[in-house]
Parts: sequence; C-alpha cells; structure tokens
Amino acid sequence: MEILQQLTTEFGLRPEHAKNVVDLLDEGNTIPFIARYRKEMTGAIDDQVLRKFADRYEYLQGLNKRKEEVAKAITEQGKMTEEIQAAIDGCATLTEIEDVYRPFKQKKKTRASVAAERGLKPLADFILEQNGDPYAEAEKYIDEEKGVPDVPSAIAGARDIIAEVISDNAELRKKLRALFENHGEVQVKMVEDDEKGTYAMYADYSELVPEIKNHRVLAVNRGEKEGHLKVKLYFNPDMAKRVCAAKYVHTKGACADIITEAADDGYDRLIEPSIEREVRAILTDRASEQAIKMFEVNLRPLLLQPPVKGKVTMGLDPGYRTGCKVAVVDPTGKVLATSVIYPTHNNRVEEAKQVVKDLIARCKVDVIAIGNGTASKETEIFVAELLKEVDADVSYAVVNEAGASVYSASPLAVEEFPDYDLTLRSAISIARRLQDPLAELIKIDPKSIGVGQYQHDMDKKRLDSVLGGVLEDCVNSVGVDLNTASVSLLRFVAGLNSGIAKNIVAYREENGAFTQRKQLLKVSKLGAKAFEQCAGCLRVPGGDNILDNTAVHPESYEKAQKLLSLFGYTTDDVKNNNLAELPAKVKEYGADRAAEYCGLDKATMNDIIAELMKPGRDVRDSLPAPKLRRDIMGIEDLSVGMEVEGVVRNVIDFGAFIDIGVHQDGLVHVSEISDKYIRHPSDVLKVGQRVKAVIITLDVKKQRIGLSLKQVKKQAN
Repeated sequence: MEILQQLTTEFGLRPEHAKNVVDLLDEGNTIPFIARYRKEMTGAIDDQVLRKFADRYEYLQGLNKRKEEVAKAITEQGKMTEEIQAAIDGCATLTEIEDVYRPFKQKKKTRASVAAERGLKPLADFILEQNGDPYAEAEKYIDEEKGVPDVPSAIAGARDIIAEVISDNAELRKKLRALFENHGEVQVKMVEDDEKGTYAMYADYSELVPEIKNHRVLAVNRGEKEGHLKVKLYFNPDMAKRVCAAKYVHTKGACADIITEAADDGYDRLIEPSIEREVRAILTDRASEQAIKMFEVNLRPLLLQPPVKGKVTMGLDPGYRTGCKVAVVDPTGKVLATSVIYPTHNNRVEEAKQVVKDLIARCKVDVIAIGNGTASKETEIFVAELLKEVDADVSYAVVNEAGASVYSASPLAVEEFPDYDLTLRSAISIARRLQDPLAELIKIDPKSIGVGQYQHDMDKKRLDSVLGGVLEDCVNSVGVDLNTASVSLLRFVAGLNSGIAKNIVAYREENGAFTQRKQLLKVSKLGAKAFEQCAGCLRVPGGDNILDNTAVHPESYEKAQKLLSLFGYTTDDVKNNNLAELPAKVKEYGADRAAEYCGLDKATMNDIIAELMKPGRDVRDSLPAPKLRRDIMGIEDLSVGMEVEGVVRNVIDFGAFIDIGVHQDGLVHVSEISDKYIRHPSDVLKVGQRVKAVIITLDVKKQRIGLSLKQVKKQAN
C-alpha cells in the first residue's frame, strides 16, 4: 500500500489509475499493450510514462525487499529496537538502508574488532558517555595476555572502536554525503599524456560537484579508467572532522579529546574514502542515467524515420582499397543483384560508371543509398556525376551506416544472407536502411547505431533494458506485417520472444501466408496471454477481415462492428475508405453517448475510429520524408555566414551534430540553438529533424564546422 501511495504522488495520478497500472504490470501485461488497449484503466498514460512508472515500481519493490532483509538480519542478532526499525522504515534509497545496516554487518578483521576482542568495548562506551576520567578507567583493562600492556594501549584500542562507531553512524554519513554533494569539488590531474589530446582540457581541472555536467563526469571517468587522469573528490577535511566530532562531543575534558582524536582518525581512515566512492558513484549513476536517457531520446526518432516505400534501391558501401560494394534490392528488400566497383581508382572510374548504369537499367533502380563511412564523399561525387549521364529519374541519399558492419558480421546476417560475404551484406543493409529504417535497424545492437555518448561505459543491463523498451515501443506503434516480418522484428512485438518469433516464421513457411490473426493461436508456444499482448500489433494485409489490418484489437472487433452499424457502415466501407463522414456523425450523435452504446471508453473509441478510417496506415507516413538529392556540395564550398539545410544526426548534452550534406557533420553548441533559455538541446531538437543553420566557424583543414540555429532568424530579419 505504501508503494502504491508513493507512486500515485510521484506521478500525479489518480489513485485508481495507479492501482490499475500496478495490477496490470503484476499480471504480466506489456507496456505497449497497456498503453494502447487499457486506456480506460490508466487514464490514457503514454508508453514512456508507463515505462518510468514500471522502473520506479521495480525499484521501490527492491527497496522494500531490502528493508525486510535488513530488519530480519538485525532481529536475528537480537539487536532490533523501535528506533532502528523506524530508521529502516524511513529509508528512501538503498544507500540509506545500507548505512543503517552498516554497524550490524559481519565485518572482516579491523582495528576496532581486534580491540573489542581484547575486551575494550566497555572502555569505549565509558569514554563516549564522557562522565569520568578515561585514564583511570583504562587501568582496569590492562591485561598483557590480551595484548593490552598499559593505559596508552587501552586508550588506543578504545579510540579505534570509537572511530568505527562514528564511521558507522547512518545519520552522520547521510549528512557528510550531502556536504560532499553540495559543496565538494571534483579535482582532476593529468598523469599520462594521451596522444590525441582527448583529455587536454582535464590536465589541471576542478569543478564544484553540484555544477559539474554529466558528460564531464563520464569523460573524467573514462580518462581515469584509461590511465590518463587521476580524479579526486575533495571536501574541506577540517570542516568534515568538526561535523564528525560535534555529533558525539558534548563536554570538555579528556574524554572529549579522545573522541575528537577518534573522529579525526575515523574520518581520514574510514569515512572519507567511503563517502568519496559513494558520491562518485552517485555522480556516475546520475550521468549514466542522463546518457541513457539521451540515447533513448535519440533512438526513438531514428527508428521512426519515414521509410522510402515502393522503390527499387541500390545500396553503396563505400571503400578505398577494397572498392565500393553494390547491392540492389526490390521494394520488399529482396536482393536483385550485387557487384563491386572502384570509383576512387582513377583508372577504373569509367568501368564503375558502366556497372552502375547497367544495374540501374536492368533492375529499374529508383534511388541510391550511399553509406556515410570511409570514402563516402568520393562515392557521393561519383554518383552525382553519374546521374547527370543517366536518362532516368534516379536520386540518391546519404544514409548513416553506423552499425552496418556490426550487422554484416553477425550470425543473423549470415543466416539471412549465407551466399554473400560480409561486405556485400553491409551494402544490402544500407539499401534496406533507406527503404525501412525500423525493420533494418532493429537487427543491430542499439549501442552500435551511433546516436549516444559514452554508451560503452554504461551499465549494460540497464542500457539494454531501456533501449529494448524503445525498440519495443517503436515496433508496436508502427505495427508489423505478419506475413513479411523477420524474426528480428517479430521478437520485439509485445508478448513475443525470439523462440515464438521463430515459430511464427516456421508456421508461415509451412502453411503459407496468414489470412487471419486468430491463426496465431495455432503457432507453437503462442498461448492466449501472448495472443492478447501481440495481436493488436500484428497486421494481415489482404486477409479475410479488414480489421486484421488495423491496430484494432480482436477483443474489440464486435464493438467496432457495433460502432460501424450505429452509423450505417459495414466493413466494406472500411475496405473502400468510405468513412470520411464518420467523425462528424459521431460528433453529432455525441461521442460519450456513442462510446457508451458500443461498450467502449471514449479514448479507445477514438483510436478505433482513426484505425477504421485508414486501415493499414503507417504512423511514419505523417513525418517528413528523407531528402533525396541529385547534386552535391563539399566542405570547400562552404563559407562563414552561409545558410545551409541539414538533418539532426545526434543530440548530446552540450549540443547537436547536424548533417549538412558535406560528409562532415557540423556542431551546433547548446548556446547557439535558441535565443530563449533551454534546459537541454533535446528540448528543441530530435534525431531526423530538418533544420536551417548558419555557418559561424569553419576549419577546412581540421574538418570542423560550427553552426548556429538562432542566427538564421537574425539573418532573415
């Protein structure tokens, strides 16, 4: 109940909606299914909020479980008190729980444990009470057999015990952690030069902890890991020691002096190294979450780039020594022809042109996709010149090939194209990436797609979880053709996994194309629950029931039929796109009244109406199509002050990289994005977005282009 109340408050939900989401998650429902088909239960929360809710729910469950484990462990030791239980109940993070548990953990041998074994714990307690002469009391504990030959030895042992007591104080650690976070300083020194100068700015660098940017945290972490940097988290030790002593010292005298010495020793030896590690971990976790969030923000629009449908596409994977690999695929992605040309070899340019011209004519090529890797610029120049000599309406686009080589060498690529070597598989992938970015990119590990920062430094499990969620959301929002989808695509459909996806493809190959969604129930290991989750995402174009080619869920077919009948329509009208007047009729009749009559909530009814009006629709079709070109521009053609058009390739914490068609992406710093204050570049820009920019800096030799978006408007004025 406490978890439910906390989630309700944190997410600003109505209590019944929060409870319904928790119940739906506990029942094993997927996020895409809940988001689309249980809107009446959740208040129409979108999939991204649902994922955050699910993550937080999982964390709070883990928090409660750990609280129970700690309480049980302390109780079994016979040391549980009302105060300790209250402290456990009040913990808001896993770190705070571990602070409470610290004094009760089984520790390996320490100076304090050795002193306790020598019988000095009562002396330490006496000193902490500060009610007498510690030296006179210490004489009672002299015992050479126990290793306490004199008073100084007894006092020293008691001091070690007190130092550990102070170090284990949960409230004190929490206070010191806050001081480090709010007033500490990150100090960085160069210990080994790096030839590329990657860490030059951190050679002698310091910044307050609350002010350091997330990407800088990750940068210094990597520099430290690679052995180039030494990183220290500094907080004034004198102030910290005073805080430690003040927690325990409440009189003056010999006992107070010993406690102060113990506090100083405890801070230097036990607290400071531990707190530094903890705060650095907090900074790293925070920076990692931001980096993962940026990866998530960038990946979504990249996956949802509009496809270039119905085009015979030629894919070119540029290269120098080994040549440029060529693959032509039909509109469904089937390979029609392959070849290798050498457009960067002066004595073989004409030969390369002839090969491409022949392929264009023979395969009726509509568009050419050029990978943006090595030799991309030279290949683009070659294509632009060649198209002037071709009597056909052929255009080209430069495609981000990040991850294509990873895919081409993967077991999946070998399974898909066993008759082609990895270089030709890469060309096929580039062609298909233009035709249907989602279907092709889904085959590649998201970390290799090139829209993140420091992704290889992230916690793999967490990153995979978040990016897997993005893949799942994108696949389910677009929908999947049940009769053409690959195993790679099907495994991201809600309710399915790799095994069931393979079974679907096997069933299709053995029994022919699906004609109805309900045939899925005949697929091995695809039960009623999996069908419930996946059916709405899977499409059957040209099937027996037009509703099977929409996102209308089978559970709502009867209600959709009732809605159609209410306004004098049939499924034939859906097939023939004769529902233009349906929204007006619903409005006139009354949306609430119509929804109640059909047994639907209003949000779901509106979704059904949208699907009925455009069966088989692709949500990506409403987005700006990729820009196809026939000309070319190089970095040498640019000049400061020139206005250019481009496409956002990657959004990062300090700006964005924009492809302006000259092979080298330009960088727009966050300060040049808008005249208005923005918290983060992602507030304004997203991957795939088309923008106009003004060139503000240009270094042809270093291949660096500085851009400004906010100066476009100024020039226009």
